[in-house]
Amino acid sequence: MDSQMVLEIVGYVASVLVAVSLMMSSILRLRIINLVGSAAFTVYGVLIQAYPVAAVNGLIVLINLYYLRQMLGSREYFKLLRVQPDSEYLRYFLDFYKGEIQRFLPGFTHTPAAGQLTFFVLRDMVPAGLFIGEVRGDGALRVVLDFVIPQFRDFKTGRYLFTDQAAFFRELGVHEILSDPGNGEHTKYLRRMGFAPGDGVYRLRVA
Repeated sequence: MDSQMVLEIVGYVASVLVAVSLMMSSILRLRIINLVGSAAFTVYGVLIQAYPVAAVNGLIVLINLYYLRQMLGSREYFKLLRVQPDSEYLRYFLDFYKGEIQRFLPGFTHTPAAGQLTFFVLRDMVPAGLFIGEVRGDGALRVVLDFVIPQFRDFKTGRYLFTDQAAFFRELGVHEILSDPGNGEHTKYLRRMGFAPGDGVYRLRVA
């Protein structure tokens, strides 16, 4: 493989990475992929002696590093906000994200019922996630909906809910959380949160 071919490959890889980064709904993923793409463009610019290209992309690398450090190093505030199952804001939220919810949980419909456990997971006071569940008499909690909006899908919201809030579930008498698998992405999320498959559902023991 000659040097010209190597240069072209570096340029194409850099272009693809930058383009892919712009399709990320997660700001964290966007920054990381854009960082790698900008670094590749910086190398490409140096190799072809296009120093303005290298300088601009080097600056973009520094900008991405700055914001990634802020995102990964800052301490975020989480809070559970319980709402009524027939809350007007809840209805608006479900309608706004209907397409996204159907993508992860095809066929989902919201049927408000007395006794449903319904709350938003606030992240720096932004409603990052929505949880709807039904507590059964045997100490199990059946998940009706566990949804996180696109810009917060970095697993922090899920870890806060299922790990940090274990005491909250225990106070409700919940010893096990059950969830339908949903689509492939949702199944991967459940496994990441510690759920294990069993009898057609995914199960998480409340520690």
